[in-house]
Amino acid sequence: MALLTGAKPAAVRRADVIVYGGTSAAITAAVQVRKMGKSVIVVSPDKHLGGLSSGGLGFTDTGDKSVIGGLSRQFYGRLYNHYQTDEAWKWQKRSEYGNKGQGTPAIDGAARTMWIFEPHAAEKVFEDFVRENNITIYRDEWLDRSPKGVQKKGAAIQSFRTLGGTVYEGKMFIDATYEGDLMAAAGVKYHVGREANSVYGEQFNGVQPGVFHHGHHFKTNVSPYVVPGDPKSGLLPEVSAEPIAEKGSGDKKIQAYCFRMCLSNHPDNRIPFAKPAGYDPKRYELLARVYANGWTETFQKYDPIPNRKTDTNNHGPFSTDYIGKNYDYPEASYERRREIIKDHELYQKGLMYFLQNDPRVPADVHAQMQQWGLPKDEFTDNGGWPHQLYIREARRMIGVFVMKEADALGKTSVPNPVGMGSYALDSHNAQRYVKADGFVQDEGDIGVHPDKPYSIAYGSILPKENECSNLLVPVCVSASHIAYGSIRMEPVFMILGQSAATAAVLAIDNKVSPQRLPYEKLRAVLVKDGQKLEL
Repeated sequence: MALLTGAKPAAVRRADVIVYGGTSAAITAAVQVRKMGKSVIVVSPDKHLGGLSSGGLGFTDTGDKSVIGGLSRQFYGRLYNHYQTDEAWKWQKRSEYGNKGQGTPAIDGAARTMWIFEPHAAEKVFEDFVRENNITIYRDEWLDRSPKGVQKKGAAIQSFRTLGGTVYEGKMFIDATYEGDLMAAAGVKYHVGREANSVYGEQFNGVQPGVFHHGHHFKTNVSPYVVPGDPKSGLLPEVSAEPIAEKGSGDKKIQAYCFRMCLSNHPDNRIPFAKPAGYDPKRYELLARVYANGWTETFQKYDPIPNRKTDTNNHGPFSTDYIGKNYDYPEASYERRREIIKDHELYQKGLMYFLQNDPRVPADVHAQMQQWGLPKDEFTDNGGWPHQLYIREARRMIGVFVMKEADALGKTSVPNPVGMGSYALDSHNAQRYVKADGFVQDEGDIGVHPDKPYSIAYGSILPKENECSNLLVPVCVSASHIAYGSIRMEPVFMILGQSAATAAVLAIDNKVSPQRLPYEKLRAVLVKDGQKLEL
């Protein structure tokens, strides 16, 4: 009798710790697991490792560098060593670049660091980490986000399945993605958007009309209508018809995303900007009107990195931030996310083409823009375009401890620190709207500097135990929107990735959940491994 044939049994891969994600936090977590003698598998949706750290964000947001320790600091130390070699300087003499990006000596007075670097150099450091520590990694593997994707026994994850059908079993799990997909699929509570100020007693969360901390707003009166001054003519593209909400109220809006473009002005290493598919110059009419009013700040965030390249970030009232077009991204399907990412790419490439070619752009801007293009030697499998959209914020866990505005301003003492932050509470614009006077304005651009570097609580990377008892979340951490604005820096993600891994291994060794791990045991290992926990 013939056997009935069905679907082939799923491949099962097992390790002590399963890390989901390909970000900088994912790699430092995996390195730490290996250094502590446990087995680890990295399940990465990404083909390229390092997230934003290797995806164009080469002009690092650091704050106080002295509070960056452990593997995070080693990462920047390796970049310093890279740029001490002559081979690293292909398109520029080291002497031309000067001392930009050179860090201060490490706390022990020995190791040096470099905080400004090219994407490919950062990616090589992550690949070196993987190779040297013999880390098992499966790339282009996507979590099955359906109800059958994560198997739990009680509050503990037993395994998760990927879209390819492979099952990953572990004792501990770490969600190191920007989106928090594993966390969400495991039933952990989270928040998307801005809480009202009243929720945590904050000032700079929620809707913030009329608050302009970075200058990324319309400083002159610009009409948002197709026919200036005529509401009946309809709104220009990239302006919302939704009226502004009450100051301090909560909403589901999230700060804008963009690509951190790496640009080159070396004639032999430059790909010109072609007209992108579906290009419509009308999309950029608002920027033309800003120029007509005398705006001159086009190149203020073309931050120089080695070899005549830039890390180009958003700057001004109408720039690379694609405001209001990402609200559904955090919880969207993979297909919808790909659409959003492509839409961001076409918007931004269209903006660059506009700046280089449109007659409404000032002649001096034209002339300078013509010198810039995508670098031939970066993102070589993607035409010079970054492989990672800047997901500034997506889901944020509601965990054992919620980091709040006062915590991230250095005004409190948080319990059980596992790392430190020091950067400003930094939120990009969340919406572009029409004011009561009929002119256009942006909203959501906040930058508030801490009194001093601050500690990040262990509880902020822990779900509540009854929700999940063997998961740590070092990227989509438990924080309010505005506190997350400071925590969300790449050096901090690496710090928290290492700390999460340390806790995971110690929880296995002590046969407890991470929530029940004695903090003093965790603290002792973190300090031994060079983490900075408090001032």
